[in-house]
This record gives sequence, structure tokens and C-alpha cells, in this order.
Amino acid sequence: MMNKRFLLTILLLVTLITAACGRNGAPDRGDVIVYVAVPLSGFQANGGQTVLGGVRLAAAEINNAGGLLGYRVVVRPLDDESDSNVAVERAEEIRQAIASGERVLAVIGHLNSGQTLAAMEIYKNLPLVVISATASEQSLTERNYDNFFRVNANDRVQAEVSADFLVQRLQAKSVAVLHNDTEYGRGLAASLIEGLHARGATVVMQAEVAEGQSTYTAEVQRIRSAAPDAVFYAGYEIEAPYLRVALVESDIDLPMLASDGAFLAATIDEANGAAEGMYVSAFAPSPRNAADSKWVEAYQAVEYRNPDTYSVNGYVAMQVLAEAVRKANSFDRSAVADSLRKNSFDSLLSTLRFEPDGDLVDPKIWIYQVVNDEFEQVEN
Repeated sequence: MMNKRFLLTILLLVTLITAACGRNGAPDRGDVIVYVAVPLSGFQANGGQTVLGGVRLAAAEINNAGGLLGYRVVVRPLDDESDSNVAVERAEEIRQAIASGERVLAVIGHLNSGQTLAAMEIYKNLPLVVISATASEQSLTERNYDNFFRVNANDRVQAEVSADFLVQRLQAKSVAVLHNDTEYGRGLAASLIEGLHARGATVVMQAEVAEGQSTYTAEVQRIRSAAPDAVFYAGYEIEAPYLRVALVESDIDLPMLASDGAFLAATIDEANGAAEGMYVSAFAPSPRNAADSKWVEAYQAVEYRNPDTYSVNGYVAMQVLAEAVRKANSFDRSAVADSLRKNSFDSLLSTLRFEPDGDLVDPKIWIYQVVNDEFEQVEN
């Protein structure tokens, strides 16, 4: 009898020690899934990969510290191909995963506003939260979704900062405004034009271009005829460098400010030297401005590549999500959403707080200039 009691006592101690190790060491309660829905193929694959890389690094750090409420965070990528119909298909895959019994906590994504808007019609009815790292279309937080948040500024904020920069810093009294044919490009351009008019500037030329357009002969002729003081472009890195090249090759020496969608290394690389001097707005600082060398090394160890501009956004989205779960002590959608609205969160981008609609309190926009083929932060 004594031997049996002794063995039971030892077994109980081992169980308690093992449980403690699970809480403070390796996660042992199971898996919790975070989907990252971004383009991972096609023309915006690099942008999507940078968000995914940031999420992966944050998740690895969480798991190395014992997991999230004792669960291992599993990052599951989904390729939306920068296509809204595909984004809906991916959202349906997530619905099916939940129906099959998988523990799904959240979606981080989508990269673009159009895909986010399409997928939210499904996500709004699922038991998860959505945290966007980059989608900026203003109406996303005006649609009364109670499970949508974003760690980036919306287009209204970006337009105000951009209009200030054009008028005050660049002293532009007349501006040519171009945008691509996406919800993002159209919405941002409209807000920018409104901001310019409010500051007494004149919009002397407007043009819509195709997503992915690479030749700008007609647009350059119109810009030359309009004779603006500056050019603003609302679109992506798959268009902005080619517009810049067309302007430079036509000897149109004007300041050019491109929107956050062009804040990727491809804007510099694809311009073959013509990007020098152009300005780009950003939802987050460059990794080299936001993080130290240890963070960059940790990213490289997880991703086997260097971080790019949206890596910070993805990392912060996962940081904020994890801290909201900890403060709620729950994976429940309502509990996590309430935690996001009620608390403040320390992150790589400083302390963040959310408005009731899911937008950030006091969101920031950074301005960069291409100097010696690198993005250099401008004080604005």
C-alpha cells in the first residue's frame, strides 16, 4: 500500500511539473490557427509574402515563449491571388475548416482593400476576428463589422497627410492625380483631391489607369499639357515605377508622391534608377527604422529572406492579436473583439489603441524618399 501511495504521489508530481512546463515552455494544449490571406502568387506575391513573414516571426516568438494560452499558434497561409473572387473562395475554405472542428482564432489579411471587402461578407458571420495589416479603404470600418480591425491608417488619414505634404512641404499649388482602377486607388484619389481643394490647391489633371499598367504614353502627354507642380499616384508597386520611368524619360522633372501601395522594394528595382528622388507614403516605417538588427536576424532565420516594408505590419498584427487574447483569456470572438476595443497594446509600432469601429486611435503615416536606391524616411 505504501509503495502504491508513493508511486501515485510521484505520478502526480510528474503530471504537475509537466503541466507547468506546458504553460511556460512548449505549448501542449493543442493548436490554434491563424490564417494569413494575402497574394502569394502573381504580381503582388512579394507584398503578400512580407505580411506573411511578419506574422510567422511573431508566431514563432509566441510559441517559443509557451504559446498562446498554452496552445501552439499555427500560421496557415492562403493565396488570394489579388483577386476578389478567389478571396471569397479562400474565405469559404476557412468556413469549412471551422465547420470541421478546427480551432480558428483569426484571419490576418487581406493585403488589398478589394479582397478584404469581398471576404468580409463571409468573415462577418464566422467565429473569428479579422485584423488587416494593410487594407486601407475607408468604408471597411464604416460597415458595422464587429469583428474587423486594422493596424494601419485608413485612406482618409493617408490622404490628409499626403495633401499636407504636397502643399506644405513640396509647395505644390497644382497637382496631377492619377490612380489605378481598384477600390483602393479610386477611394484614395477621391480623398486626396478633397484634401487638396481644402488646402487651396488645384487639381489640373486626373486619370484612371489599369491595375498592372506598364506604359503611360497618353498619361504623360496629358501631364505635360497640364503643367502641374507635382504628381500624385494612388496605386501599387506594379504600376508606380513604370509611371515614374515614363516621366523621367520624357524629361518631365516633377516631384512625384506615390501611395503606400508602392512602398515596396519593387518600386525602386523596376524603375532602373528612375525612382531616385520620388516620394512614397507608408503605413509603417521601414524595418530598418522600426526594428533593431536582432529583429532582422530573427526574421531572416524564420523566412530565409530579408524583411520588406509590410513585414512590420504583419508582425504587429500578430502581436496585437496575441495580446488581445491574453487580456481576454479567451479565444472567443466577442471576448477578443471586446479586448481589442478596451485595451492598449504595446507593439513594434509603439502603443496602439482601437476605436469602436476597428480603426486605430491616432494612426500614423510615414513619408519616404528614394535616396541612393533606398527608402529614406522624411520628417513630415
